[in-house]
Amino acid sequence: MFEKLFRKKSISKILEDAAKGHGEHGDSLQKTLGVRDLTAFGIAAIIGAGIFSTIGKASADGGPAVIFLFIFTAIACSFAAFAYAEFASMVPVSGSAYTYSYVAFGELVAWIIGWSLIMEYSIGNITVAISWSDYFTGLLSSINIPALGIKGIHVPDWATMDYLSAYNGHKHAEALINAGKSFANLDEATKLANNAWITAPKIGNFHIVADIPALGIIILITWLIYRGMKESKNASNAMVVVKLAVILLVLAVGVFYVDTANWDPFAPNGISGVLKGVSAVFFAYIGFDAISTTAEECKNPQRDLPRGMMWAIIICTILYVAIALVLTGIVNYSLLAVGDPLAFVFDHINLKLMSGIIAVSAVFAMASVLLVFQMGQPRIWMSMSRDGLLPKSFSKIHPVYKTPSFATIVVGFVVAIPSLFMNLTIVTDLCSIGTLFAFVLVCAGVLVLQNKPNIQRGKFKTPYVNSKYIIPVVLIGALVFGFTAFKKETNAFIFNTPRIYEPVHFITSLSGTELESVKEEIKNGPVKITPGKTLDAAAYLSALSESQYQQFIDQSAVSMEKKYEEGWALFKHKIPMWIFFTICLVITYFCITKNLSLIPVLGLMSCLYMMCELGISNWIGFGIWLAVGLVVYFLYGYRHSKLGKESQAIS
Repeated sequence: MFEKLFRKKSISKILEDAAKGHGEHGDSLQKTLGVRDLTAFGIAAIIGAGIFSTIGKASADGGPAVIFLFIFTAIACSFAAFAYAEFASMVPVSGSAYTYSYVAFGELVAWIIGWSLIMEYSIGNITVAISWSDYFTGLLSSINIPALGIKGIHVPDWATMDYLSAYNGHKHAEALINAGKSFANLDEATKLANNAWITAPKIGNFHIVADIPALGIIILITWLIYRGMKESKNASNAMVVVKLAVILLVLAVGVFYVDTANWDPFAPNGISGVLKGVSAVFFAYIGFDAISTTAEECKNPQRDLPRGMMWAIIICTILYVAIALVLTGIVNYSLLAVGDPLAFVFDHINLKLMSGIIAVSAVFAMASVLLVFQMGQPRIWMSMSRDGLLPKSFSKIHPVYKTPSFATIVVGFVVAIPSLFMNLTIVTDLCSIGTLFAFVLVCAGVLVLQNKPNIQRGKFKTPYVNSKYIIPVVLIGALVFGFTAFKKETNAFIFNTPRIYEPVHFITSLSGTELESVKEEIKNGPVKITPGKTLDAAAYLSALSESQYQQFIDQSAVSMEKKYEEGWALFKHKIPMWIFFTICLVITYFCITKNLSLIPVLGLMSCLYMMCELGISNWIGFGIWLAVGLVVYFLYGYRHSKLGKESQAIS
């Protein structure tokens, strides 16, 4: 049983099947892509939500020093890209990390990777569709044509967001208003969600809240991908030209408005502030691996795939760093926690025309990301179907358009329906953790195959540097640094020191009786309230200094669990990081004993670190997703595996 679960496919067998057209599915994909097209696909996937949206929040948390997070993430992705490129050169067929894992680890791990890639692409598409909807509705509301009597086209709030965001926003608004905050002083996102919930049409007590524009763009993109790779390539290249032109225009104009005084302090919130944006920044880069799913449609995959990946990462990193420096140079970093930072900064300096150009280009940019992600998923399913792990319909190639037609349509439904209802934060983190898991296993796969003499090699091979003397030194240096420069934080982590809740979390967690008690305590607090002024409990506590807030919390009569996160409630969030430290020790041992190659080791460690930064709730969600996948595998894939049937026929 154990041997059957980890049966491996040989590279020669994979290439032989690809040459034959994969048996009963004789139609093959159309080879139309060169290195320029692959680079454009990579840029299309990487330059999207990151540069038009999430860069704002990341900059607000980390200040100008967020550029180091972009560089670190790019380096981590580059390490993984080397591993992808080596596998793509060895196995130039569709399937990406799924196919590579089938070669390195065997069928069960390949299935797990394929299943996690469904999370990456499908949930990633949902994320991008939701972001596109936000930009599109914002663009519509800014349309002003006096001659036609048009002063903004406003889509109802309940038709522009998911159900969960509207419900949570309404409850959050209620809690803050009960604590004394006026509706006008709520943040814009909370006001929007609250309004969507209140104004939504109802069936009984059920509020009808759904993201309609997200549904529309998915239908359009799915139709385009269904029609063929040539059409998809042309659309992608056109959108890439548009957004690169706009980004270069932003840099060319913005550089004249940079005030270097805004770069001081460069890292206002220290390294912890910079690392706060790791999920959002990493999400900006994950698209590069979608290039590897197009291997069968490349004219020369062994040469062009590695080049396309590397060029895409290099170009996009330069653009991200340049944009981050310009944004934090034009305005103070603290003002950038907005959904459309590029448009915001040009509004701030009264360049309204630039804001309009950016808004239009953002719509194209997000659509191009969706195009590449939506194109990658059917090709993963096609590869899994060819191996018998999914039904045959998923590997059906359209006789005219030469695309995986059935799989493309199914992906359209899988993405379209959840995009109406799912929450953006949830899907972003789940997408990131699934992608990082794939990156980790691809890097591990290169290490597994490193010293095997009977493996057929491609034209590209990751440069070898012995990690035996480097990784142990890095590990020891990191430990020394942690116990000296960050002694307080390190001890708090190890000894699970209770952590005080933030003011807003503290206030919104209180019952009505507890809230009234806290309001009375505030009246006798360290800072006196102006007579006659309405008491806003959350704002009052947020304005206190760290020591004053600590003193207030310690003296409050509210129960300890409402004031401090401690015990298991605190420790569970540290479990991923303890897993990271344990695996690092194991890897270090193998570096010393097996002379492992440095680049894939660094890729594995850095991607695993970012995976652990995503938090325990995402690990639990990912674990549930994998458990469901294992059920599907044992009910269908294990019994229908072609490799399994071939081994039975031989025996």
